Amino acid sequence: MKVDRVETRPIILRPERPIGSALGQLHTFGCILVTVRADGLAGENIVFTLNDRRTKVLRALIDEMADLVVGEDPGHIAGFWSRAWRDVNFMGHKGMPVMGISALDGALWDLAGKRAGLPLYRMLGGASARVPAYQSGGLWLDRSTDELVAEAESFKAAGFTAMKMRLSAGDPDWNIARVRAVREAIGPKIRLMADANQGLTENDAIRLGRRLEEFDLTWFEEPLPAWDVEGLARVAAALDTPIASGETDYTRYGFRRMIELRSADILMPDLQRVGGVTEFMRVGHLAEAHDVPVSSHLFPEQSLSVLGALANAHSLEVMPWFSELYRERLDFADGYAIVPERPGFGFTFDVDRIRHAERQGA
Repeated sequence: MKVDRVETRPIILRPERPIGSALGQLHTFGCILVTVRADGLAGENIVFTLNDRRTKVLRALIDEMADLVVGEDPGHIAGFWSRAWRDVNFMGHKGMPVMGISALDGALWDLAGKRAGLPLYRMLGGASARVPAYQSGGLWLDRSTDELVAEAESFKAAGFTAMKMRLSAGDPDWNIARVRAVREAIGPKIRLMADANQGLTENDAIRLGRRLEEFDLTWFEEPLPAWDVEGLARVAAALDTPIASGETDYTRYGFRRMIELRSADILMPDLQRVGGVTEFMRVGHLAEAHDVPVSSHLFPEQSLSVLGALANAHSLEVMPWFSELYRERLDFADGYAIVPERPGFGFTFDVDRIRHAERQGA
């Protein structure tokens, strides 16, 4: 079997209302649907940009990198990864070059599962058929406190046993009041995470983190800019609340440095930025060798299979930004996401929904 061709399809998705976070307002997502075809089978994957910025550049890069897989054996995924790593050396091993590798890597793994007729998590080793899940598609900064409470209560009523809210870089009293309101609304048994989206300084993160400790947070996420792993290590050492970070780190080399410094108690590789399924698994095993758990960032339909293959999986982030594009839906039970037993990732693009989304986004 040889890869016949690579197809990319851009699409713009718009959330029901703009999303407010410390990173700024999010109005649109510029998605690129990636399909690798071989012998009548199709491997599918998705990557995206925020606010549709530089989507054309990312798509052009993926199209340019297609020559690394077309005509090659799609089952030699490690071989593709090595070729691609050498290919992007001049451009660098962070940013869009790695996103291009991730886009094709994920599609190749989905294709491999479909070719074998096996769910991807079993092909990758298989650790568990279910993964603890937390609801992340809400509790944004632009919600009033009353809206936060109502949304948190709705997540609890839907069966989620964990959820994540956002913190601002502004008045710490404002943050504390909102965390207190959510904690009181959901009670002590629901796991609560809080994400600063890289918005704080080292000193402010330590001060705020100490005040947050009374709320028994599962983790305090990305308090510092992603590049300041040394400062993050000092924050982690100063606080009892676990630190989660890594969604903006690239490849095993970025995570190796975080592990060496003890920058985070929970690592959060992002499939798009870490280097795809291949590199996510490498990071997962590297973390396991140091007794560090891993969670996921975004892409729940794909991340679920990878976490299901890791014995040190901590939590699946349920961010349903792209869920409408698939025929299948995520299944949950007792606070866990159920890993699909369907071949590959177990989620396939729905052409009718994609066309509808295209009309809505136009």
